[in-house]
Amino acid sequence: MAKIIFITGTDTGVGKTVVTALLLSYLRQGGCNALAMKPFSSGSRADARLLRSAQENLLTLDEINPFYFGQPVSPAADAGARKIRSLDIVLGKIRAMGKRCDVLLVEGIGGLMVPLGEKYTVADLISRLKCPVLVVGRNRLGSINHTLLTVKALQAVGVKRVRVVLGEDKKADISARTNCKIIEKMAGTGPVFSIPDLGSRASLPREIKINVKYLQIMLAGMLGSDIFDIVLPERGEKRLFNITR
Repeated sequence: MAKIIFITGTDTGVGKTVVTALLLSYLRQGGCNALAMKPFSSGSRADARLLRSAQENLLTLDEINPFYFGQPVSPAADAGARKIRSLDIVLGKIRAMGKRCDVLLVEGIGGLMVPLGEKYTVADLISRLKCPVLVVGRNRLGSINHTLLTVKALQAVGVKRVRVVLGEDKKADISARTNCKIIEKMAGTGPVFSIPDLGSRASLPREIKINVKYLQIMLAGMLGSDIFDIVLPERGEKRLFNITR
């Protein structure tokens, strides 16, 4: 079974897919058999298409995104799109994909409390997977509250390995100067990673490949030793992939 990392967000539209695509491209360029999926999406499949491109179209859209809902609402709210799936069925899809790779990145939908089906949320899915989690947010006014609430909610369901990633806005407000330091101190989850503003084209496949080279040290830090122990077992050491060639 693959090593799984779950990428969740403090809200919708905070950059989860770009972070997932960057990590996926980084791992694959370094020679790791990594795959990514976004089990749930609603309103659009653009995120799934970006992930498909980042893994050289090895998977179909339905493999990457098995539960698609046409309306831009939570999956549980769009009951007319298809029958709501049980949590066990969702876990089965993820674990089946995990058997096909060494590292599986799983991107969530919205934040932790988004209802996915009857009586279960994104947080419940993460709790059952028992995997490390990356929390993605924006570095702006309000991010301290949203990020700490998310981290505390993860800890409440038993998640012990959490890392925080904040994306910078093009026009940063004054809070952006101190948010990372305060979150790092109060969350107690280790360093908070700050991704610079990558521009309006950041979600294009070509830009993902370019930005991976620019951000590779930071991406290695996000993955941490958990992943390097898996993808470099023959070396038995923790180092950065050299993908600048």
